[in-house]
Amino acid sequence: MSNIKPYIALLKSRLSITVAFSGTFGYILAPIKHEPLGLILISLAGFLLTGAANIVNQLKEIPYDKLMKRTANRPLPTETLNSKQASIFGYMLVLAALALLFYFSWKSAALGFLSYLLYGYVYTPLKRVGPISVFVGAFPGAFPPMIGWVAATGHFGWEPGILFAIQFFWQFPHFWAIAWVADEDYQRAGFKMLPNDGKKDIKTAFTIMIYTLFLVPLGFIPYLLHMAGITSAIITVIAGTLFLCQTFYLMMRPTDKAARWMMFGSFLYLIIIQIALILDKI
Repeated sequence: MSNIKPYIALLKSRLSITVAFSGTFGYILAPIKHEPLGLILISLAGFLLTGAANIVNQLKEIPYDKLMKRTANRPLPTETLNSKQASIFGYMLVLAALALLFYFSWKSAALGFLSYLLYGYVYTPLKRVGPISVFVGAFPGAFPPMIGWVAATGHFGWEPGILFAIQFFWQFPHFWAIAWVADEDYQRAGFKMLPNDGKKDIKTAFTIMIYTLFLVPLGFIPYLLHMAGITSAIITVIAGTLFLCQTFYLMMRPTDKAARWMMFGSFLYLIIIQIALILDKI
């Protein structure tokens, strides 16, 4: 069992489960008859694909992870596992994930592979370049619900597009709240995530607010597209408005404490709207 633990740690299970749920969320919203096997397979595919992308991320950041308190004890910086072991495990995961997605459709597999490449091989190295990394990282971060929908239906459209858009704009306040809180650690590793020259000030808080603002009107569009009822639309708009209020608070008090509350708020927002849309559809 002790030999398995480092491999499990590589998966970043909490993150992988969250992303897998987003993919399952998109699958459930699709207008098809849902079978238990389909739900299990799409959830597993999302979990494995995210785990594989996380491994690429960790392989490329071994020297930087050693410098940060929150990552120094990971399997690769501590040499509990070596790069070859992690690479083989990661390749096995991505192949299994893509095979599962291909079971649904080649389009969902193609999206999954693109997401894997963007996160592991584009977003990861850009973290030391500048906040452009957050823009690039927002794409694979927003793919899961779209992949779920395309896996269920086999085609694109306005519906998966709006699911992508909501999660895309959500990425910015989510990423930047985390970057604000972890700024000292990130600076040790040379990661440049925050906008406006990386300063934790009102300008950065204002930038976060602008991106969050999009979530309020976007939350109403699933209702207009007949993806769910008015109840979820009201809940989603209210959740977006409350999330936006957190950015106003950050503008008034640009502190780590306010950013930490916003980080928690970002997780809560996504969970609330996804559950609301699922329950309203059911």
